[in-house]
Amino acid sequence: MSVDRAWVKRNLGFDPIDDRPPPQTFAVRKAAHAETIEDFEREIIDFDSESPAGLQFFAFSKATGLSRFKDIDWPAGLAPQTAATAGGEAGGPLPKADVLVVTWTVDEGHALSRVLTPGKDSRNDYLSYTHNYDEISKDMRAGCPALEAKRLGAYWTTRIGGKSVLVFKSDSHMSQDGPKLPNIKVWSQIVSEVSPQLVITTGTAGGIGADRQVGDVIVSPLVRFDCTAKFKSEPFARQHYASSPANVSRFAMARQLFGANKSQLPPENTRDPEIDVAAPDGLPQSVVTTDFFGFDTSNDHYKLQGLGAVSEMGDAVLGLVAGQMGAAAPRWLAIRNVSDPQIKSDPGVTLKQEAEIAAQIYKGYGRWSSVCSAIVCWAAIAAE
Repeated sequence: MSVDRAWVKRNLGFDPIDDRPPPQTFAVRKAAHAETIEDFEREIIDFDSESPAGLQFFAFSKATGLSRFKDIDWPAGLAPQTAATAGGEAGGPLPKADVLVVTWTVDEGHALSRVLTPGKDSRNDYLSYTHNYDEISKDMRAGCPALEAKRLGAYWTTRIGGKSVLVFKSDSHMSQDGPKLPNIKVWSQIVSEVSPQLVITTGTAGGIGADRQVGDVIVSPLVRFDCTAKFKSEPFARQHYASSPANVSRFAMARQLFGANKSQLPPENTRDPEIDVAAPDGLPQSVVTTDFFGFDTSNDHYKLQGLGAVSEMGDAVLGLVAGQMGAAAPRWLAIRNVSDPQIKSDPGVTLKQEAEIAAQIYKGYGRWSSVCSAIVCWAAIAAE
């Protein structure tokens, strides 16, 4: 699917260029005034559909909030069982768990917690994680999300079948923390503390290619860097990393479980969401980590086509850290949903305007596409 501003008008009720949402619908002031492409990147990270800005966005558009989330009819014995406590102490290390699941944006956190920690929301209830914050934050640039939040993230624990699971909403980001890349230290620390058998990094991504639709999920044991901007001189700039293949035995069930909430995805989706699984040697089906706010366009402006199935801004750091750990590294997967599809190139639309189209689609559907990837996380864990 290749979409344009007319598609946004039909599916979300407004033209993102001629009928821009009012400033009160934005989380980031600069994005409200369309100053730079990077401002839309931060808008995606900070936008909170359950905040006053989110409510204003709903009033302006056809978007729907997670108040419409329908409970999932889990298979017997496999429903997520939210723990009574986070399992750790304020200021201390993370507790041990069989599986570590990490997500990134505010709305990804809301969606993931609805699915995996029902009754405990990532913003309102999760325990703040500040272990070694004072030391790690010295390498962070002013204004990044972690410094503003005064923490590295927040977490809660749950169980799926016989597996203990720690769900972590990160406030540290490769794209935001600054040139010293303290996100590497954060990944190393949380993996070391949890000591999991499996690590999953999950959330939204931009679809690469015209065959991707909002809500599709990519499961990849393969991640690659495509650093052509801030980190283009780093030794990892074009590296890729592989883990063990995904256990797909419960993915068919996951597709059935999409049904409860798939009506909240774009009306013009032409089929149900798909789950595409990359092989450890399948680079064209992998997750691509860029060091710029890139998104696929029909004219392939950012040269993403052929590199992978989706693009985002952090997962390959997990591959890098696992590589540094060597034989001690846990298995890992990137499970990403398509929150915004390929943007159709139009000579009358600037690149910055194309970025706004992508960001507004995320704001409309990012939480609902994240419900899909959260269900696939459940399937991967239940298959362990």
